[in-house]
Amino acid sequence: MTELLTAAQMRAIEAAAIESGEVTGLELMERAGRGVVEAIFEEWPELAKTSHKAVVLCGPGNNGGDGFVVARLLKEWGWEVEVFLYGNAEKLPPDARVNYERWMELGEVKPLGDADFDIDHDMGAKVVIDAIFGTGLSRPFYTLGVVQDTMNYYSSSKDMPNVVSVDIPSGICADSGRYIGYDDENPFDSCVWANLTVSFHSEKLGHRLSLGPIGVQKVVVKSIGIGSDPKQSGEETTPISTPDATCGAGQVKGIVELVSKPTWIGKNYGWNKFSHGHVLILSGPSGKGGAARLSARGALRIGAGLVTVAPTPGALQENAARLDAIMLSPVGDAQVLQAVLADERLNALCLGPGLGVERARDLVPVALAAKRATVLDADALTAFKDDPSVLFDMLHENCVLTPHAGEFARLFPDIAEKLNAPATKGPAYSKVDATREAAARAGCVVLFKGPDTVIAAPDGVCSINSAAYERSAPWLATAGSGDVLAGFITGLLARGFAPMQAAETGAWLHVECALEFGPGLIAEDLPEQLPAVFRKLGA
Repeated sequence: MTELLTAAQMRAIEAAAIESGEVTGLELMERAGRGVVEAIFEEWPELAKTSHKAVVLCGPGNNGGDGFVVARLLKEWGWEVEVFLYGNAEKLPPDARVNYERWMELGEVKPLGDADFDIDHDMGAKVVIDAIFGTGLSRPFYTLGVVQDTMNYYSSSKDMPNVVSVDIPSGICADSGRYIGYDDENPFDSCVWANLTVSFHSEKLGHRLSLGPIGVQKVVVKSIGIGSDPKQSGEETTPISTPDATCGAGQVKGIVELVSKPTWIGKNYGWNKFSHGHVLILSGPSGKGGAARLSARGALRIGAGLVTVAPTPGALQENAARLDAIMLSPVGDAQVLQAVLADERLNALCLGPGLGVERARDLVPVALAAKRATVLDADALTAFKDDPSVLFDMLHENCVLTPHAGEFARLFPDIAEKLNAPATKGPAYSKVDATREAAARAGCVVLFKGPDTVIAAPDGVCSINSAAYERSAPWLATAGSGDVLAGFITGLLARGFAPMQAAETGAWLHVECALEFGPGLIAEDLPEQLPAVFRKLGA
């Protein structure tokens, strides 16, 4: 998997490299600047062929120092370059100050705010470099009036230039992806909106979480030659030696990983259906069985050896008319479920989709007492909203909770309140912080759904399944999509996957199925894409 870092972790990695004598701060800044220029010419090859005009906006920290390097390199390439500085040059950090002075030997630096940004003045600028704040912003962007006004000017100019942000667009929290001081009425004033974002060594959490991908638009990672720079191809990576650094506002330590394609998902030669597990999916009364059937189809397609749906006795005929390879076992009450679970070959349970809240209160305790690998979703979560501790006391380490935002707020209202509070300063409380805290409280894996799905275990191990950029799959916003995901995860649990691995793999395949089908997707289509996805994986 690819590692995603917080700003603090990245600073710690750089500091460790400098302290070891592996590199100097100036060398890191030079490499970062060169990486930005390389990325610009890779993204727009035509810009490398002739000279153009660039405007470089530098801030008061090391991000601004990177900007001075970019300006110098573009000038040496033959470009016309204008440089503006927000802040006092005398107060720049030492390395940024050196690069400021190097630029001053080639051109001038104008104070950001006193320049005359009229159409005639800036006509023809092909690229605007946002090297204002990057990962270092800790206050609302909209309060920095001149900076905001300048970026708004370029965003609305007649010949709109390409905006390139260094590390992360100014205004976006690198740890959470949230816009510091986000204004619902004026979202465009909350951060820089880039056409291209160039990060270094590794992506940051903010590139993948919350609204971050909207402002980032496209992110590329450039090596700055420290440690073992993670590959950005989705392949397995060699772990880097990372100092212990605080992760976000939640004060939780540890690296977060980006979920990548599974290395193996096929079945073992010579095994039979019983070797691949037996899933039991509890269902509801007549007319309410669609969600459970979607889960069942997902579990069967993903490779569970057998799948049984357990509706109320009155819904048996309805389900029999819709199911073939999926078996049926009516369960009317807790006593019947206890008898069904006496069959220990039923090794994975799915509780919640279409179950009904009252029925969930009756059956979930019996199911959890059986200590089988269990996915809890939908009604199995909502049933305990009045006192979530009742559910938490029953959970065990082989459970996976799969809440969407509403269900998460019902189970973890205090955590959701922190997450939903306005982000007034950075680093802001993030979805990673929230999911880790929830998993620790629940004592099991929590998969917090969304385009930035976060998966966390009670020990703090955490990953993000990102449906952004090239993996954007907005078609997943459709009724029943989450029920299929619950079935995917349950089927993988039945096959012997550990809870964290099952959640990560199921979430990745869920997005991949949506990409395979494309626009017009409905939930019923998702399981049917798995054969094509498996073939591409070589399963």
